[in-house]
Amino acid sequence: MNKDIEKVKVLIIGSGPAGYTAAIYAARAGLNPVLYTGSQPGGQLTITTDVENYPGYPDGIMGPEMMEDFRKQAERFGTQVRYGLVTEVDFSKAPHKVIVDEQVEIHADTVIISTGASAKWLGLESEERLNGKGVSACAVCDGFFFRGQDVAIVGAGDTACEEASYLANICNKVYMIVRRDEMRASQIMQKRVMNNPKIEILWNSETEEILGEEEVVGARILNNVTKEVSEIKVSGFFVAIGHQPNTGIFKDFITMDESGYIKTIPGSTKTNIEGVFACGDAQDHVYRQAVTAAGTGCMAALDAERYLAAVE
Repeated sequence: MNKDIEKVKVLIIGSGPAGYTAAIYAARAGLNPVLYTGSQPGGQLTITTDVENYPGYPDGIMGPEMMEDFRKQAERFGTQVRYGLVTEVDFSKAPHKVIVDEQVEIHADTVIISTGASAKWLGLESEERLNGKGVSACAVCDGFFFRGQDVAIVGAGDTACEEASYLANICNKVYMIVRRDEMRASQIMQKRVMNNPKIEILWNSETEEILGEEEVVGARILNNVTKEVSEIKVSGFFVAIGHQPNTGIFKDFITMDESGYIKTIPGSTKTNIEGVFACGDAQDHVYRQAVTAAGTGCMAALDAERYLAAVE
């Protein structure tokens, strides 16, 4: 069956802060962008409750509401926001070919990738049920809500150590749950958490269950060596075992690091493919904040606009 081919100047794949910001800038530049939301319209912020660290919202805002604001602003300037999942791409030559839901074929002069990243989770039913009710994958985003309280964090890498240290600055006590008898974090980060009196490291430990009905009240911990089960009382439970960028569909064409994050030319959002740009968490494993994602979305739209001006 032959697909109908649609031609667009700017195609944006993904709909978090990066994608919507790129859409706002591209639309205001008269580029008539088309944005496909992907499987999670609004991105990770749609599973976040209170967002208090985004400038311009002095009283905070709910994550889903904030993404609705972004969407409405993008549509106000003429962005076509469509629900659909990109299932195949071909960036071997211009224009760039993109297949949506295995049915719609789009030929795009420029493509902005803003597919984000997904947090890795432990896979517990209680973790999913209490997500946003004390369970979080971002200490920098949500730690503030637990200031002065006891919290737990799972992980053993540099990010887990950084987030444990961050939490220790604002919380009463931090339990750090480490699966083995050693960490994989750098030595300097390990020393930082080991020397912090507010951080207690639970070695050889795994989380059996996060406790609580409507909100987190504790966690049940299994010691892998002694097989002893114990409970800790915490009101916040943070998972810091890594993120997975949603970039697999581009791997045959786009240069990535070993973790799957898209490599961009420093100081820009340009990828190794002319006319293809990447922004947000799909190319950022360091900051991973809504405001930094939005900033790179702006950059991607400006890069795309300049590219189109140069080739026309």
